[in-house]
Amino acid sequence: MKIGVVYFESDNVEGASINQKNRELVAKLAQQANVDMDFIDVNEVDTCDLVFSFIGGGGTEGNFSQVYKKLPEPMFLLTTGANNSLAASMEILSFLRQQDIEGEIIHGSEEYMVNRISTIVKCFTAINKLSNYRIGRVGKPSDWLISSNVDAKESKETNGIEIVDIDMQEFFDEIAKKEYVENEFTKAFLENRFDEAEKQKALEIYGALRRIVDKYQLNGVTVRCFDLLKPVKGTGCVALAILNAEGIYASCEGDTPSLISMAILGELTGEPCFQANPSRILTDSNEIVFAHCTLPVNMYDSCELMTHFESGLGVAFRGKIKEGPITVFKTDGLAQRYFVSSGTLAKNLSERNLCRTQVLLKLDEDVNYFLTESIGNHHIIIKGDYVDLIHEFFRWF
Repeated sequence: MKIGVVYFESDNVEGASINQKNRELVAKLAQQANVDMDFIDVNEVDTCDLVFSFIGGGGTEGNFSQVYKKLPEPMFLLTTGANNSLAASMEILSFLRQQDIEGEIIHGSEEYMVNRISTIVKCFTAINKLSNYRIGRVGKPSDWLISSNVDAKESKETNGIEIVDIDMQEFFDEIAKKEYVENEFTKAFLENRFDEAEKQKALEIYGALRRIVDKYQLNGVTVRCFDLLKPVKGTGCVALAILNAEGIYASCEGDTPSLISMAILGELTGEPCFQANPSRILTDSNEIVFAHCTLPVNMYDSCELMTHFESGLGVAFRGKIKEGPITVFKTDGLAQRYFVSSGTLAKNLSERNLCRTQVLLKLDEDVNYFLTESIGNHHIIIKGDYVDLIHEFFRWF
């Protein structure tokens, strides 16, 4: 990501003497935030993915007002505690508000400024990537996902995410080739104990879906996977598990909002995401049980191969995820409404009447959301607490 810093030099008597210090500060902030930031001319902003403005001190307000229309929105103002830099930035921010332009002053300790820059860069890196995303929809959403369809044209116009519809027959034709390319994940999968023929079939389904991803140059894919049960007598659980580990977001049942949720969460954090549906809610203790038959193969600590829960066919995963902090997240298909909660993975379960991977979570947000305002049934679980980062992302998305 290319990040530019436009420097507004102060005419104050002290301005020239602190210019070098300000430039050294930017270099220090960039190094500590682990980002590349270079000073640019205001006429070069179009060459950058993100732009900060450094307000060098008092007297810069007029100069800023002359060129602000060249700067991309939102506008982030870097300041110091010297030479009336903060005062000038406050006047500038007030001016921007009068023009209905979003902006923020980044001011405080070096530690605070580093953390703030790092967060903003993470958000805009994800936003820039998602605005050019291509996701594939192999078959329509499963019949029971009556609230989970997304209009492809509206998605592209609203958030830049292009949806490519792919016929299920093309998927079946690829599966019939019975081919896949070995990699570290396929080899590790084969080491698990299970019926060898079923494992090979599962990998052939993976190979078919991987070829579709490559053919259409997709960042993510969702599959009407229950349509595999009768003609193939197999499931997509393994295919999705491996694709997700490879960094290709993959969701079950043609659920496009879940796929978009996985993409947002994954691009922000770089961590694997588990799509699951709530199976039981314990309102008194604010706990919830989530379950599903597939999860990224790089997310669990250990696993047992089993059949797919609903059908008794194919290969599915009973994965054990490390107990500790988690985040639960879901957005709608146009990323206009979302839910997020931190919490704790309290226990891995092994019940017979649920999908194979089962986790008991204790959430920080009220679980009554799932009973009164839930965004579909599937939600996305990730290890770690990323609530603040997700809120920040939606502030600017």
